[in-house]
Amino acid sequence: MAAHSRDDDAAVVDLLMRAARTQRRRWLDALAPWDLTPHHARALRVVAGRDGTRLSDLAEALHIAPRSATEVADALQSRGLVERTRDPADRRAVVLRATEEGLRVRAEVDAARAADSRELLARLSPEDRAELARLLRALTD
Repeated sequence: MAAHSRDDDAAVVDLLMRAARTQRRRWLDALAPWDLTPHHARALRVVAGRDGTRLSDLAEALHIAPRSATEVADALQSRGLVERTRDPADRRAVVLRATEEGLRVRAEVDAARAADSRELLARLSPEDRAELARLLRALTD
């Protein structure tokens, strides 16, 4: 059995980074028809997946500062994808809700992402996809 080297580890990490950059580039291309950034698409997914999202909850879900969550919400609101409403549980608080347009865009974006993922992963056999998922979970869990 060949000896394992630090160069081997570096090559594997480089490949992992290249794969991540490839996926990010593909995701940017997939989002182009809606003129959304990946960050805005993730925020829309969070808001559309809940019945009212406080800015602090959005910031936590996206792992960003509350000020940044406000900027993201402003951008989505200016596009008509989310709206701010009073929280029925606390009239002093504001929650974000997806508009009908936001729900439509989210569904279209999700479908485009799923199609792109299928296309990318079709390069691998079902067994290799399962193994890749297992390996990536081991690195991220």
